[in-house]
Amino acid sequence: MSEIPGIYVFCAFQADVPEAFGTAILNGNETPVFSLRYKDIALAVCQVDQEVLPTRENLMAHQKVIAKVMEKHAVVPMSFGNVFHDEKNALYITEHLYEQLRELLPHLENKIEVGLKIVAEEHWLQEEWQKDPTFKKWSGKGTLQSAGAFYDRITMGELAQKFFLSLRSKVETDIYVPLSVLAESSKLNDVLSEKMLLNAAFLIDRNLEKEFDEKVNSLFEEWEGKVVFKYSGPWPAYNFVNIRLKIEGSS
Repeated sequence: MSEIPGIYVFCAFQADVPEAFGTAILNGNETPVFSLRYKDIALAVCQVDQEVLPTRENLMAHQKVIAKVMEKHAVVPMSFGNVFHDEKNALYITEHLYEQLRELLPHLENKIEVGLKIVAEEHWLQEEWQKDPTFKKWSGKGTLQSAGAFYDRITMGELAQKFFLSLRSKVETDIYVPLSVLAESSKLNDVLSEKMLLNAAFLIDRNLEKEFDEKVNSLFEEWEGKVVFKYSGPWPAYNFVNIRLKIEGSS
């Protein structure tokens, strides 16, 4: 690991005065987190003397600092791993993106992102498969001998794709759409496995967080036993920030 003294950047936010945000432990070294300001836009940063690798501990430290800043400010998160040579180079990012950040940050004020992944229960998938007359005809029998055989067969061909697309469409209609009504914005991301039926992000007003949580709980009760809900947050608005802070000059 090469030694490269520099400034690690966590996120951008609006601020008129210098601020401190405790410490971060990166590469096993504890270092103060402070703000660098260009006009009224600031970066939350710390000093590092090595490349910051994507270890579990470093990734958690990155997110922890952003969460700390979020307690007081709306933030535009920096992607992990950006190290600039010095404070001057780090501040260039705010000068370069100043107008975009000035326009974007007020829209993120008092907003948080939450995520919802929905994964089908294996027994429910088998039940739905067995109800499908097309698959009954295709398989030549109404039941399968093992879960392994089930997955081997439904991942084959166009019929399997249609089967999963129909389930995902139902989940989007019955779960994603009602939640989107309560959100400032929402986004469908790619599913990460064949059993995942939904991978969504929602930007919500903090004042409506309780109402949104209650709706998630209500939908979970309706679908309990069929799918698993993986509800996470609050996060900074990773899925709703269109600009990327990483520019030439970072390591």
